[in-house]
Amino acid sequence: MPASLRGPTLTARALNRALLARQLLLERGTGSIEQAVERIGGLQTQNAPSGYLGLWSRLARLTREAYTTALDERRLVQGWLMRVTIHTVSAADYWPMAVAVRRARRAWWLRTLRVDEAEVRRAAEAIREELAGGPVRQRELHRRMAQRGFSREVTNGAGLWVDLVRVPPQGTWERPRADNYGLAVDWLPPRDIAEADAREWLVRRYLAAHGPAAPADASGWTGLPVAELRPVIERMDLRRFRDEAGRELLDLPDALLPDPDTPVPVRFIGSFDPVLLVQARRTQILPEAFRPVIFSTRTPRSWHTFLVDGQVAGTWSYGASGVALEPLRKLAADERRSVEEEAHRLEAFIGVASA
Repeated sequence: MPASLRGPTLTARALNRALLARQLLLERGTGSIEQAVERIGGLQTQNAPSGYLGLWSRLARLTREAYTTALDERRLVQGWLMRVTIHTVSAADYWPMAVAVRRARRAWWLRTLRVDEAEVRRAAEAIREELAGGPVRQRELHRRMAQRGFSREVTNGAGLWVDLVRVPPQGTWERPRADNYGLAVDWLPPRDIAEADAREWLVRRYLAAHGPAAPADASGWTGLPVAELRPVIERMDLRRFRDEAGRELLDLPDALLPDPDTPVPVRFIGSFDPVLLVQARRTQILPEAFRPVIFSTRTPRSWHTFLVDGQVAGTWSYGASGVALEPLRKLAADERRSVEEEAHRLEAFIGVASA
C-alpha cells in the first residue's frame, strides 16, 4: 500500500500516551469496576492479586473489598481466554471473548501437544459430568479424572472443549490460588453469538484498550492468527496510521489520541500488566534494556513495576514492613518524591504500613 494511503505517522511517544490514556493510567477512572475492566480489555491474572493492583492504579477509590465483591457477584469473571491465559473480564465480555478465541486455541493445543481430539472430547464430557453438581477444586478434579482413565495432559486440554471459570473465594486477594473450577454455563447465563461477531467484538475491545496497533499486535494479544483477523479488520471502519518504522497501525474512528507531551503521573502496576507485554513494545512503556529483568525465567511471575513519565523505572514488592522500591535507573529528587508518595498510597490499599 502506498505510504500516502497509510495515514499519518505516530511517534513512539504519541503511542505511549495513547496506550496510557486508554489504560486509565493517565487519569484514574471514576466509573464502575466493570466499566474500568472493559475499558482496559480485561486483566491478565495468573497471579490473582495483580488484578487488584492493576485496577487500583486505574480506578479512583477502589477498595480490595469492592473488587472481591464484584467477583462474588459475578460482575467480574476469571477464565481461560486470550492466549489460553487466565484473564479477569466483565460478565458482559466473557462469552464474546470465549467464543472469539475458542476454535483457534483448540487448534493451537492439538497442534502443539499432538493428542487425540476424540479422547479430549470424551474428557470434556467427563468434566461436565463431574462439575454438574457445582465447582470442584483442581486437585480433586484431577483425581476424579484419573479414576476415569484420563491423563493430566488430556484433562488440562479438555478445558478448551468445555468453558470453565475460576470460582471465588479462590482467586481473590485473600486466597490467590485460583484452583476452584466451575462450568461457565452454570456461572453465567450463556450468550448466543456467532464467531464472526464475537471476533469483531474482541478486536474492538483490543483497539479501544490498546490501539493504535498493528494486526500482528492484535494477533499477539488475542492469540488469533493474523490470517484469521484479516477478514474481521477488512469489514470494520478503522483509521489507519503508521509508526516511525512505517508499519501500518489500525484504530477505531473516535478513539482517544492525547497530546504526546501530556504529563504522566507515577503509577504502580502488578506483574503481567498488559502495558508491559510484548505486543505493546511499540509504546516503549517497558524500555528494552529492562525487559530481560522484568520477564525472566528465574522470575516466572515477572515483577511488579512502577512507571515514571510513562516508562518502567523500577520494581517494587511489599511485605509486613511496607512497599520496598528497587529503581532500575537513577531517579531525580522530584521523581523519587513522587514515587514515594504514590507508594504510601499503595500501602494504604494493601493494608501495610512502612516502617
